[in-house]
Amino acid sequence: MATPRAFVSFDFDHDENSRMLFVGQGKKDSPTPFEVHDWSSKSVLPQAQWESLISTKINSCHMVIVLVGRSMGSASGVAKEIQFARDNNVPVFGVYVDGAGAGSTLPTGLARGRVVTWTWPTVANAIKQMMGEGKNR
Repeated sequence: MATPRAFVSFDFDHDENSRMLFVGQGKKDSPTPFEVHDWSSKSVLPQAQWESLISTKINSCHMVIVLVGRSMGSASGVAKEIQFARDNNVPVFGVYVDGAGAGSTLPTGLARGRVVTWTWPTVANAIKQMMGEGKNR
Protein backbone atom coordinates (compact mmCIF):
# COMPACT_ATOMS: atom_id res chain seq x y z
CA MET A 1 0.00 0.00 0.00
CA ALA A 2 1.25 3.49 -0.82
CA THR A 3 2.03 5.56 2.24
CA PRO A 4 -1.22 7.46 2.75
CA ARG A 5 -1.31 11.19 3.36
CA ALA A 6 -4.21 11.96 5.65
CA PHE A 7 -5.67 15.29 6.56
CA VAL A 8 -6.78 14.90 10.17
CA SER A 9 -9.92 16.92 10.84
CA PHE A 10 -10.82 17.62 14.45
CA ASP A 11 -12.64 20.00 16.76
CA PHE A 12 -9.89 22.56 17.37
CA ASP A 13 -11.49 23.74 20.62
CA HIS A 14 -12.09 20.33 22.21
CA ASP A 15 -10.06 17.54 20.59
CA GLU A 16 -6.50 18.84 20.16
CA ASN A 17 -5.22 16.27 22.69
CA SER A 18 -6.95 13.45 20.80
CA ARG A 19 -5.38 14.68 17.55
CA MET A 20 -1.91 14.70 19.11
CA LEU A 21 -2.41 11.15 20.46
CA PHE A 22 -3.85 9.82 17.20
CA VAL A 23 -1.13 11.32 15.02
CA GLY A 24 1.62 10.45 17.49
CA GLN A 25 0.56 6.82 17.70
CA GLY A 26 0.25 6.61 13.92
CA LYS A 27 3.85 7.64 13.29
CA LYS A 28 6.13 5.51 11.14
CA ASP A 29 7.93 3.80 14.04
CA SER A 30 4.72 2.74 15.78
CA PRO A 31 3.29 -0.79 15.57
CA THR A 32 0.58 0.42 13.17
CA PRO A 33 0.63 -0.95 9.59
CA PHE A 34 0.57 2.51 8.01
CA GLU A 35 1.91 6.02 8.39
CA VAL A 36 -0.35 9.02 8.85
CA HIS A 37 0.91 12.36 7.58
CA ASP A 38 -0.99 14.98 9.55
CA TRP A 39 -1.58 17.97 7.28
CA SER A 40 -4.20 19.63 9.47
CA SER A 41 -3.94 23.27 10.49
CA LYS A 42 -2.21 23.70 13.85
CA SER A 43 -3.24 27.29 14.46
CA VAL A 44 -6.23 29.61 14.12
CA LEU A 45 -6.14 31.58 10.84
CA PRO A 46 -8.29 34.32 9.28
CA GLN A 47 -11.29 32.66 7.57
CA ALA A 48 -10.34 33.30 3.91
CA GLN A 49 -6.73 32.25 4.50
CA TRP A 50 -7.88 29.14 6.40
CA GLU A 51 -10.29 28.08 3.63
CA SER A 52 -7.69 28.45 0.88
CA LEU A 53 -4.96 26.68 2.84
CA ILE A 54 -7.15 23.83 4.07
CA SER A 55 -8.78 23.18 0.69
CA THR A 56 -5.32 22.97 -0.91
CA LYS A 57 -4.02 20.65 1.81
CA ILE A 58 -7.05 18.35 1.61
CA ASN A 59 -6.71 18.14 -2.18
CA SER A 60 -3.07 17.07 -1.67
CA CYS A 61 -4.06 14.14 0.59
CA HIS A 62 -5.36 10.65 -0.04
CA MET A 63 -8.07 10.94 2.60
CA VAL A 64 -9.57 12.95 5.43
CA ILE A 65 -9.79 11.30 8.84
CA VAL A 66 -12.34 13.05 11.06
CA LEU A 67 -11.71 12.64 14.78
CA VAL A 68 -15.26 12.54 16.14
CA GLY A 69 -15.31 13.79 19.73
CA ARG A 70 -18.16 14.46 22.14
CA SER A 71 -18.47 18.16 21.15
CA MET A 72 -18.51 17.62 17.40
CA GLY A 73 -21.87 19.38 17.00
CA SER A 74 -20.20 22.76 17.59
CA ALA A 75 -17.27 22.22 15.19
CA SER A 76 -18.36 24.13 12.08
CA GLY A 77 -14.86 23.99 10.57
CA VAL A 78 -15.00 20.20 10.46
CA ALA A 79 -18.13 20.28 8.28
CA LYS A 80 -16.34 22.68 5.90
CA GLU A 81 -13.33 20.36 5.74
CA ILE A 82 -15.62 17.44 4.86
CA GLN A 83 -17.17 19.57 2.11
CA PHE A 84 -13.71 20.52 0.77
CA ALA A 85 -12.94 16.77 0.63
CA ARG A 86 -16.16 16.03 -1.25
CA ASP A 87 -15.45 18.89 -3.68
CA ASN A 88 -12.06 17.31 -4.45
CA ASN A 89 -13.20 13.63 -4.51
CA VAL A 90 -11.12 12.88 -1.40
CA PRO A 91 -12.58 9.99 0.64
CA VAL A 92 -13.55 10.66 4.26
CA PHE A 93 -14.02 8.48 7.32
CA GLY A 94 -14.30 9.18 11.03
CA VAL A 95 -12.79 7.75 14.21
CA TYR A 96 -14.55 8.07 17.57
CA VAL A 97 -12.31 9.77 20.20
CA ASP A 98 -12.65 11.22 23.69
CA GLY A 99 -15.52 9.01 24.82
CA ALA A 100 -17.66 9.62 21.70
CA GLY A 101 -19.63 6.72 20.29
CA ALA A 102 -22.56 5.62 18.18
CA GLY A 103 -24.92 8.09 19.90
CA SER A 104 -22.64 11.10 19.45
CA THR A 105 -23.49 13.97 17.11
CA LEU A 106 -21.69 13.75 13.77
CA PRO A 107 -20.59 16.71 11.68
CA THR A 108 -22.61 17.51 8.57
CA GLY A 109 -21.49 15.34 5.66
CA LEU A 110 -20.13 12.40 7.67
CA ALA A 111 -22.30 9.28 7.57
CA ARG A 112 -22.58 7.13 10.71
CA GLY A 113 -21.51 4.06 8.70
CA ARG A 114 -18.22 5.80 7.86
CA VAL A 115 -17.15 6.17 11.52
CA VAL A 116 -15.10 3.48 13.28
CA THR A 117 -13.90 2.84 16.81
CA TRP A 118 -10.32 3.75 17.61
CA THR A 119 -8.50 0.47 17.41
CA TRP A 120 -5.50 0.40 15.11
CA PRO A 121 -6.68 -2.68 13.16
CA THR A 122 -10.06 -0.98 12.54
CA VAL A 123 -8.41 2.28 11.50
CA ALA A 124 -5.97 0.36 9.26
CA ASN A 125 -8.89 -1.36 7.51
CA ALA A 126 -10.62 1.99 6.96
CA ILE A 127 -7.42 3.48 5.53
CA LYS A 128 -7.03 0.54 3.16
CA GLN A 129 -10.64 1.06 2.05
CA MET A 130 -10.06 4.80 1.47
CA MET A 131 -7.03 4.04 -0.70
CA GLY A 132 -9.42 2.36 -3.16
CA GLU A 133 -12.06 5.10 -3.18
CA GLY A 134 -12.53 8.54 -4.71
CA LYS A 135 -9.48 10.02 -6.35
CA ASN A 136 -7.37 7.08 -5.12
CA ARG A 137 -8.91 4.63 -7.62
